[in-house]
Amino acid sequence: MDSDAEVDRILRRRGEDYDEENNWKRPPSSYGSMRSESECEEEKQGEGDGNKNAAAMLPGSTANGQTRFEPIGFGSYTTTTYHPPSGALFIHTSSADIEHFSEDDDEEMERELIATSPEPPEPVELEDTTQTDENSQPGRLHPEQDLPHIFKSIQNCLGKLDPHMELHHFKQWYLHLDKSIPPEQLLDEDLLFLVDRMIQVLGLGQALITTISTLECLKKNTLAVELREECKRAEICYQLKEDLKRRHRAIFEGVPRAGHCKPFDQIYVEPQISTCRYGGVDPSHEFRSPSCPQVLAPDSFISLNNLFRLQKSDGSAVRTVLTSGIPGMGMTVSVCKFCLDWAEMRANKDLQFVIKLSFRKFWNLRKGHLHSLEMSIMELIQYFHPACRNMSYLEEEDCKYLIIMDSFDCYQAPLDWKNAPVITDHHTKAHPDDLIVNIIRGTLLRNAHVWILGRGAAVSQIPSNLIDVATEIQGFSDEMKDDYFTRRLVSTALAVKIIEHYKRLPTLNILARQPFICWMIAQVFTHSFSCEDYGENPPRLTPFYIHIMISWSPQDQHQLKMMGLMALKMLEKKTTVFSEEDLQLYDLRTTEVTVLSGLCTELTASDSDNRRTFCFIHLTIQEFMAAFYVFFMFHPEGKNVLGSGLFKFKFNSKELVQCALERTLNSPLGDYDMFLRFLCGLLSPECHFDLLSGFYFPRHTPKVSGLDNVKQLLEHKIQTAPADRVENLKECLRELTQRDV
Repeated sequence: MDSDAEVDRILRRRGEDYDEENNWKRPPSSYGSMRSESECEEEKQGEGDGNKNAAAMLPGSTANGQTRFEPIGFGSYTTTTYHPPSGALFIHTSSADIEHFSEDDDEEMERELIATSPEPPEPVELEDTTQTDENSQPGRLHPEQDLPHIFKSIQNCLGKLDPHMELHHFKQWYLHLDKSIPPEQLLDEDLLFLVDRMIQVLGLGQALITTISTLECLKKNTLAVELREECKRAEICYQLKEDLKRRHRAIFEGVPRAGHCKPFDQIYVEPQISTCRYGGVDPSHEFRSPSCPQVLAPDSFISLNNLFRLQKSDGSAVRTVLTSGIPGMGMTVSVCKFCLDWAEMRANKDLQFVIKLSFRKFWNLRKGHLHSLEMSIMELIQYFHPACRNMSYLEEEDCKYLIIMDSFDCYQAPLDWKNAPVITDHHTKAHPDDLIVNIIRGTLLRNAHVWILGRGAAVSQIPSNLIDVATEIQGFSDEMKDDYFTRRLVSTALAVKIIEHYKRLPTLNILARQPFICWMIAQVFTHSFSCEDYGENPPRLTPFYIHIMISWSPQDQHQLKMMGLMALKMLEKKTTVFSEEDLQLYDLRTTEVTVLSGLCTELTASDSDNRRTFCFIHLTIQEFMAAFYVFFMFHPEGKNVLGSGLFKFKFNSKELVQCALERTLNSPLGDYDMFLRFLCGLLSPECHFDLLSGFYFPRHTPKVSGLDNVKQLLEHKIQTAPADRVENLKECLRELTQRDV
């Protein structure tokens, strides 16, 4: 039998076996079926109805076009069946019929055909559209990365081995990897069985790599080079995918520690991503009604893997997608999920390569070679991914790939968007700043899709005309929070307890839309519930806010103090927005406050003067920072910034709280209530001594004294304060004592 026909027969057989076994051992993306998934998808789509070309609506979008972005529809192939009119002559070409025809009959029939048959229709040009899977994700691989090409390349290469000696040795090498087949069976089988078996057991990419390495071990270097050149695109793609799997299949939460990682898919919950970008500030508050900055509700949400299915207003596919969000919203984790889904062929299979550039690592590279560093874009890619050597494919028109610019805010150099030289050649050496500008401009890596992720104040410097779609990660919904805790915690009963417990404190429930806060809640309350009788009262709040900024270094104390002073003045002025001019008044720099600190974000909407405006990532962060400044000046400096500036008695904590109480009770509900709660919490030794000592104060700094007098003061105020203030005063007492009252 012809070898090509035999390969086709094996491919068909494997496809049929794969359907019958119902994916019994392999995930849907496995190549063990010996058949490309794009072919299977074509058959499934051919059996469906004719509405597969219709574009699906985004979740949350409306049919009347309230949002200008739509997912790109990927239609199936269609064919036109020609139905001749009644009376037209059919010629049956079976041998039994042909033998009865004579030449005269032939001529007569030809005249009759000309007379009775209409003109044939024009050939239907099939669109080269991308097949989609059950999740509406592109499923067509590049031909050089698909099963038939790699199968036949391996087959042709091994076919050049001597069947008695060299192929026999190759099979013996393979037996070290496949222990499930009897040696005598494999040694007796032919070449096609061997290739079929390798791909079924090892997978497509690993079978290719194994074949190349085994040929090299057998000193068949010429054949190894030939196979590598024939399947170079598939080899690089496989190595990229394996690298991404190795990096992202497990995730560390908090400080990385050996043995404390978790399987990524076990705990990952996809946050909400919106095409309505407004700065990520949640206006919800335990006491205040939403005030400036007003936040618009998102008009649509889009799933992570559909970001590059969006269209621009003119109907063309997007090239550059920007994703921003406040710290703790899960941008980096979302990048991990996107990469892992691509590497495991769960989504975006039409992307031939996904090349992730960590701008944190990129900045360290630039900083270490400030004046001498020049490199080409291909050298830069190879620096991050050594497997991507000599990737001429990136210059080809049919190469669809993605460049991920992760942690864009970590690249602290100013970029010259107007005057940077234009670079179009992939091998031209240039400064990294100019390479970045040209990638985003589209003059470099012209065929690439580009995904930029960073905090709002950093990515807002990119000219808007270079961005096709701006999106924002907006965190967890209430259902997503519950899903996270259920996944994150091994014990379902403990998850239920923690969910019920943290929701008893409105402020904590509001902040829990940030995945980072959810992780803190899981960590803290898992430990707390190990104590007997814990959970009868609402949780305490101040320790959570300390943990949000505990990573700051002692060298940042001055900046932290000035941010706290600014926050206090903003409370006094009843404003939540500040500008670059305001920062200058407090000797603060925009980048340090809005990008590096992680405590502030830039607002998208600007005033009539086109000034950049900012705010804290949540109003309670502003209130905490104001309380922290007051405490910082009291301990250890001994100053009372809420009163005359001097204490009647040194370090009089009761007098400090008395001044704060007067401000709170003499102001409308909400203006200083959370501020007072945080100040009482910071006075607690469990907070300032256990958590802050060694970070913001030397370890030998004594604890705050006189707290019994403060406790008596609060208890007295609870008895005499207006009814609408009593509950918060009780919370202040609990924060002070870090005990249930």
